[in-house]
Amino acid sequence: MKKPHLWLAFFLLVSGVIAFGDDSCEKLAGAKIPGATITLAQTVAAGTFAGPPAPFGGADVSALYKRLPAFCRVVAEAKPTADSDIKIEVWLPVAGWNGKLQGLANGGFAGQIDYPELGTAMSKGYAATGTDTGHAGSPIDASWALGHPEKVVDFGHRGIHEMTRVAKEAVHAFYGKGAQRAYFAGCSDGGREALMEAQRYPADYDGILAGAPANYWTALLSTAATDTQALTLDPGSFIPRAKISTIAAAVNAACDELDGVRDGILNDPRQCHFDPATIQCKAGEDTDKCLTAPQAAALKAIYAGPHDAHGHEVFPGFLPGAEDGEGGWGTWITGAAPAKSLMAFFGIGYFSNMVYEKSDWDYKTFRLEAALKLAEEKTASALNATDADLKPFQARGGKLILYHGWNDPAIPALNTVNYYQSVVAKMGEHASDSFVRLYMVPGMQHCGDGPGTDAFGEYVQLRSDDPQHSMHAALELWVEKGAAPSAMIASKFAADDKQHPTMTRPLCAYPQAAKYKGSGDTNDAASFVCAK
Repeated sequence: MKKPHLWLAFFLLVSGVIAFGDDSCEKLAGAKIPGATITLAQTVAAGTFAGPPAPFGGADVSALYKRLPAFCRVVAEAKPTADSDIKIEVWLPVAGWNGKLQGLANGGFAGQIDYPELGTAMSKGYAATGTDTGHAGSPIDASWALGHPEKVVDFGHRGIHEMTRVAKEAVHAFYGKGAQRAYFAGCSDGGREALMEAQRYPADYDGILAGAPANYWTALLSTAATDTQALTLDPGSFIPRAKISTIAAAVNAACDELDGVRDGILNDPRQCHFDPATIQCKAGEDTDKCLTAPQAAALKAIYAGPHDAHGHEVFPGFLPGAEDGEGGWGTWITGAAPAKSLMAFFGIGYFSNMVYEKSDWDYKTFRLEAALKLAEEKTASALNATDADLKPFQARGGKLILYHGWNDPAIPALNTVNYYQSVVAKMGEHASDSFVRLYMVPGMQHCGDGPGTDAFGEYVQLRSDDPQHSMHAALELWVEKGAAPSAMIASKFAADDKQHPTMTRPLCAYPQAAKYKGSGDTNDAASFVCAK
C-alpha cells in the first residue's frame, strides 16, 4: 500500500481522525514531572467521554460530553508535602490546539474538578486544566481541613499553582512546545484563587479574570458568623423567606428610580439609604408584609456589616437590592431555617475546622474581634489574597480584570471595590490603568442571576471571540495585542432562549457607570453611556 500524501496526513491530523503523534498521549504516562505522578494518560475518542455530572447539582451534561472532540486526558497527583494529595486533570486537544492554556477555578471549599468546564474549554481549542485543590468533597464541606494544616495551604493557594505547573509540563511533553499564553478565570472562591495567582505566582498566567473574589477570606467568613448570630441568637430575629420579597419591594420603592430608570435594578446601590424601620410591623403585629422590631434590627445589622468595639468597619455590609430571587438572601444569608443559609454553612465550617479546630464548635460562642484575630493568625497567610502590590505581575506584562455583581448576596460587592482601590493607591493610577480593570455589574447576584445582565463572556461556556461582548476575549486581546478594554456589552437571556437577549447594558470600567441618556429603550445598551 502506498503511503498517503503529506497533505492527506495533515488533513487527517487537523480533523482529529488520527491522534497527535500517534501514541504520544499514552507515552505521557512515563513523563517525569518533579513532585508529581501521572496516573493516567489516555487518548479519548471524540464523543466517548463518560464523566461525572456538573458540580453544584448543575444541569445534565451528557450532551456536552458527546460533543467533545478527541483529546488526550492526563490525570496526575501532586504531593508537595507529606499530607498533600492534589488531584489534577489536563485535557489536551488532539487537533486544533490554539497554543494557549486555560486554568480553571473552584467554588466554595473546592473538592471537585469541573469536568464540564474542562470539556468546554478544550473543545474551544485550549489545553485545559483543573484540580480539586487537594481534597475531595462537597464545596460546602470543610471537615477535610480538621487537623490538616497543609491541606488548608493546598486549598488556599498551593493546589492551583501545582495544577498550573503540572499542566505546563504536560502541554510541553505532548505538543513538543510550551503554551504561548496562559489564562486563568474564576468566580467566588475561584476569584480568590485568581488573585492568589496574581499576587503569589505572577509568572503562572498572562491574563487573569477574577469574579466576585472571596479574597479577604478571614473577614468574609467572620461576617458570615456575625450575620448568622444577628439572625438567630434571638429567635425572634430570624427573617423567613416569606418576608424577603417584602424587603425587596420596599428597597425598590425607595431606590429604584435613583438612576432615572424604573426597572428593578439599582445601578449603584451605594446611593440607596433604605431604612428597615420603614417596614416595621405595628405593635403586636407579625405578617409577611412587615418586619418585627428584632427582624428590622437584624436587617439593619446585615446592611451595616460587622464593626469592632471602637465602631470601625471590619468588612463591608451587604448592599440593598440583592434580597429577592432564587439566588438571593433566602439562599445565601437568611436561609430556609435558622443557621441553614449557605453563608452559615461556610462560616461555621471555616471556624470549626480551620480556626478553632473543634468539630463541635458552637457558632453562638463566636466573638468577632477575638475570632478574627485568631483566624488571621492561623489562616490569613494561606487564605487571604489581599496584597495590593502587583508589581511583579505587572512587570511581566500580566493583565487582570475584576468584576462583581452589585447585587451579590454572598460576598459584599464593596469588598472588590475596596481591593481595586487599594491596588490603585499602592501602585498609582497610571501604573494600575496599564494592567487592571474593574467592572461592577448592576443587578447581578453571586457570579450570575439577578434582575440585571449576567452574560458577558465571563465563563468558558459563554465565551465568544467578540471582545465587546466577551470579557475573556477582551482579556486575551489586551494580553496579546495590547488593546486595553473599555466598555463592554452584557446581556440578559431568558431561561429557554440563549440566542436572543431580553436586555443589554454596557459594563463600564470603574469608576465609570452606565448612565441612561434620557430616551430610548431601557433594555437596549445603546440607550446608555459610560460616565462618572
